[in-house]
Amino acid sequence: MRSLAVLFVLGSLGTALAPDVPVMVAMRFLLGIAVGGGSSTVPVFIAEIAGPRLRAPLVSRNELMIVTGQLIAYVASTLLSYLLHDEHLWRYMLAIAMVPGLLLFIGTFFVPASPHWLVAEGRLKEAKKILKYLRETPREVRHEMAEMKKQAKAAERGPGAMTLIREKWVLRLMVIGAGLGFVIQFTGVNGFMYYTPIILKSTGMGTSASIAATIGNGVVSVLASIAGIWAVSRFARRKMLMTGLSFVIAAQVSLGAVLTFMPSDLTQSYLALACILLFLFFMQMFIAPVYWLLMSELFPMQLRGVLTGAAVSLQWIFNAVVAFGFPPVMAYAGSTTFFIFAVINIGSLIFVAMMLPETRGKSLEEIEAHMKDKFGKNSEAANAY
Repeated sequence: MRSLAVLFVLGSLGTALAPDVPVMVAMRFLLGIAVGGGSSTVPVFIAEIAGPRLRAPLVSRNELMIVTGQLIAYVASTLLSYLLHDEHLWRYMLAIAMVPGLLLFIGTFFVPASPHWLVAEGRLKEAKKILKYLRETPREVRHEMAEMKKQAKAAERGPGAMTLIREKWVLRLMVIGAGLGFVIQFTGVNGFMYYTPIILKSTGMGTSASIAATIGNGVVSVLASIAGIWAVSRFARRKMLMTGLSFVIAAQVSLGAVLTFMPSDLTQSYLALACILLFLFFMQMFIAPVYWLLMSELFPMQLRGVLTGAAVSLQWIFNAVVAFGFPPVMAYAGSTTFFIFAVINIGSLIFVAMMLPETRGKSLEEIEAHMKDKFGKNSEAANAY
């Protein structure tokens, strides 16, 4: 994480000082590596230092910090545009991105190493010392140490990483991880976040009002993420995802209907904005926090870093597809675009219902054992009898 923080700072500084477009693109690529690495590393790290009881609310705070950062960026950009009348304003906006990178770098000196990683490396005393600091009771420490040592021994006796990755239960988890990346991005969330002004301008709303409405997006996302932290500790992961997708589908159908069947006036603008904000609320409360939580707990310890990184990378690719594809599809299909997203999300709802296992209330070791028993060779042999 410390290396990623350095990349954040260098990338932000490079984009702010870029003398031409090629340098800007190169620096943005560097920032992309930092963002991708951080988004796959942080949830896994939080999950590994948190116990089963606190894993859901702590990992969900990662999503809260993301949307809070977006809101701060919206507000800061708006304020700078009003307060500073400078042709180099965009450079100042990009330079501000160095601040979270510096905070991340400083913060890495105050966080412990992952006990799971330490046990896998044979550093049992260090792992136990950190668990004593992180857990409330000696019983929790003893229980988790016993589970981690058992898992480490099983990993030593079991197949290597290259063999393990070809096993049926791991392949299934890879499909689920990639599928969840598709699910979260093809809700169209980033199309809404990036292009809300374009959607609202199509209803006749003014440019300034449309841009100001993006602050509303940020506020709703933050409030929804806070609600999501409360919900994810109390409700099953599958139920939350399926509930969120159901409301998202309803909001997209409603938005499509408002844009298709209502006349272009102020009433249409406000109803369209209401549909967008409802969409974002259910997206950020029910879907986004559960996605990042599942990315931190689905994959086996031996392959957790690689598979989480691969799944999150695919998610960013789907993000780019939606971001680049939304404007031309909107230009070609108009308001029908939102009906298309609704149909895609019906498919996502079916995928979640058929493929996603429940992980709530289980330790990372118990989740791995459950997946292996349910979808591995042992389950096939049991079914044969």
